[in-house]
Amino acid sequence: MRLSALAYYARSIPKLLLGIQPLPQVVGLFLGQSFTPPLTITLHASGLKYRVRTAMDVWIIKETCLDRHYERGMTIQDGWSIIDIGAGLGDFTAYASWRSPRGRVWAFEPDPGSFALLEHNLQLNGARNVEVRSCAVADVAGKLSLNVDSEHATNHSTTAPGTHAIEVPAITLAQVLDDHSLAHCDLLKLDAEGAEYGILMGASRDTLRQIKRIALEYHDNTPAGKHDELVRFLQSNGFQVEVCPNPVHHYLGYLYAMQN
Repeated sequence: MRLSALAYYARSIPKLLLGIQPLPQVVGLFLGQSFTPPLTITLHASGLKYRVRTAMDVWIIKETCLDRHYERGMTIQDGWSIIDIGAGLGDFTAYASWRSPRGRVWAFEPDPGSFALLEHNLQLNGARNVEVRSCAVADVAGKLSLNVDSEHATNHSTTAPGTHAIEVPAITLAQVLDDHSLAHCDLLKLDAEGAEYGILMGASRDTLRQIKRIALEYHDNTPAGKHDELVRFLQSNGFQVEVCPNPVHHYLGYLYAMQN
């Protein structure tokens, strides 16, 4: 294991244990225990609550809400208009709603199981400034195949091939903005398992001008693209870009972009 990975886990484990309750059940989940009904966890600092299915769900919440990976170099401000593409179980959606109670959050998630959990977690936190839609966002509108081979719903992808797939509706980023009469988006968050390339590189210059900030997890392990291509594309469209590689997995990382 790389030194960067060891250092990352050394920082993460205490943060996880000190930041999330109930501690015995959280530890049990990482040791392979299952809970019926599914476990609900609470974050100390914010009081946010999440129903979780797996240890992976807890780890994702830790990265989003405790590590604040989508807020590098900036802090979400109250009153912001925020778009969450690849909302998953609602980790970032609920967090953004809490951070910006007078703003609005629009969340998009194509996987049916994750979408149901997203809705449950928003209800659990009383998030009233959020609008959710069960669909994918892509470079073209229509229908897409969502690969559901992975046992982890958070890894289901519209860009990676697989033997098991379901059909899901898809809209474009321009449609997201038009459908909600958004003249601008303060923050666009993406965790789309490779679809981030088509979503952004398929958008027009006018659409991109409506986006002030972008925070995304890039995935270089699908045929959809590589993050260096996306960096060059965003820079050519007037964004300042910063890249932070994942300390554990070489094909993952975060990309942050802001309009000049």
